[in-house]
Amino acid sequence: MTLLLENDILLVAATELELCGHPGLICGVGPVEAAATTSRELAVSRPRAVIHVGMGGSRGLTPGTVVVGSEAFYCDLGAEFPVVDRIRADSALVAEVQAAVPEAVVLPIATSAFVTGSKRTTETFRVEGMEGFGVLRACQLAGVPGVEVRVVSNDIGEGNRALWMMRRALEVLDSILPRLPGAVVHR
Repeated sequence: MTLLLENDILLVAATELELCGHPGLICGVGPVEAAATTSRELAVSRPRAVIHVGMGGSRGLTPGTVVVGSEAFYCDLGAEFPVVDRIRADSALVAEVQAAVPEAVVLPIATSAFVTGSKRTTETFRVEGMEGFGVLRACQLAGVPGVEVRVVSNDIGEGNRALWMMRRALEVLDSILPRLPGAVVHR
């Protein structure tokens, strides 16, 4: 069974719920699982591009806001020597996704293995997720263009899941997913 969508695009999400019934790769939760699972699939399916989708936290954006990631930052590394902790999304892919979802904003997206965000995430970034850096790093190493798309479901640092607006975020995600594969035309 192929996981590729039209135009040989691979849709990647942490959970089946975030795929909203669309075919794609379930990469698992967290940056390590996402990187390993995505790397394995890239070696097998050889897509033209990867679109990583999911819900995320935000500081100052309304739940339901769509964010296209200009960059992915891995916030959990505390090394005092140079490490890869930042990956720019493919700029042409960012532009194509934004054209398909004009209501989206383009911002850097932080990646943290902490569900409520790390201290660096809450103080520095407006949007966070748990898998984006892992997926985009796998894409970078495989030479496949990738982009992260998040729909805001909660405030960064909000530990009370009863306050998260997951249903709203999933409705928005489901409404934009059909627009994404056809948007990728430059490859």
